[in-house]
Amino acid sequence: MEPWAAVAAQITRLARRECAPEPEQRVAGGSINRCYRWLTDAGPMFVKVGGRAAAAMFEAEADGLAELAGARSLRVPRVLASGQYGAAAFLALEWLEAGPASEASEERLGAGLAAQHRLTAREFGWRRDNTIGSTPQANGSLASWPEFFRERRLRPQLTLAVANGFGSLLEVPGERLLAGVEALLGTHRPAASLLHGDLWGGNWLATAEGEPAIFDPAVYYGDRETDVAMTCLFGGFGPRFYQTYGAAAPLPEGWELRRELYNLYHVLNHTNLFGGGYGRRARAMIDRLLAQLRG
Repeated sequence: MEPWAAVAAQITRLARRECAPEPEQRVAGGSINRCYRWLTDAGPMFVKVGGRAAAAMFEAEADGLAELAGARSLRVPRVLASGQYGAAAFLALEWLEAGPASEASEERLGAGLAAQHRLTAREFGWRRDNTIGSTPQANGSLASWPEFFRERRLRPQLTLAVANGFGSLLEVPGERLLAGVEALLGTHRPAASLLHGDLWGGNWLATAEGEPAIFDPAVYYGDRETDVAMTCLFGGFGPRFYQTYGAAAPLPEGWELRRELYNLYHVLNHTNLFGGGYGRRARAMIDRLLAQLRG
């Protein structure tokens, strides 16, 4: 049994709105935590609930949403409360009523993402670590983008994949790829842009008013191409998004090759989270990237 009444009391205290004693209904919201529509006297909330270990994940997500909101480029749900009670951790967010996505909302998404990416930092990383899905994501700052992507992104995922039983498939070619990251990136030296970090089609919606909103971030400052690359990985973004983004912030030469390298991070993460055919997909990507090095 969930301690609903106690969680409701905590949210009421933190959000300063009277919260119903239990959620109205469970809703879709990913495979990691349980998500609910929860009524209050100031309107519904979107509430994530997880075990005690999810508290740090929720705190980092709340900080990431605040970072994105500070850019004032795209709408993000307001954080209303974050905390825990006993064995339950929770994150309460503004409820965003979804409407149909349109070409106009995709255009606004492309323009807004380009504007967000214009917010930059001096180094790559962020002031705190967070998660990509439920996988830890290290964000310790580095001045070199090739070093950051190799050491903070690819190497931890490959190390975890070996520990998860994919060593025979990924370890040797993965080590070769790590050694070639600098060569693959060549002279590409991007600015450290504010990134959503996990921008697949399930992490944006058009509101009932047609305004695009982004959520479930894995925020850090890095190459803006990594956000755009992930939009290509699982679909969910139409041609007007890419046209509008490209008009506002043209992508430099060679970005298609870098897209494969950057999306390898997410495919490796899916390998570690879900197994299945993602390991073979990661190996195929590594082989293509190594062929580029040999060519």
